[in-house]
Amino acid sequence: MIQIDGAQKSGSGTIVRFAVGLAALLGEQLHLTNIRAKREKPGLRPQHLKALQALQQICHGSLDGGEIGSGEIWFEPG
Repeated sequence: MIQIDGAQKSGSGTIVRFAVGLAALLGEQLHLTNIRAKREKPGLRPQHLKALQALQQICHGSLDGGEIGSGEIWFEPG
């Protein structure tokens, strides 16, 4: 399982998109915490959620915690 603290570095949505893409490519489960924690509006924003949902559909995976404002997700590629 890949575990990533989303508050690292700038804590941007790029971490979210890259982490889920990496998990999908590697076929590994992902647990992402503190999503965008350093931002003015922390948690998932609509554009991040859309990217997560797209990858979920492409790889027939599962996504828990996938909602706007969520600070933590679990992603598992299918």
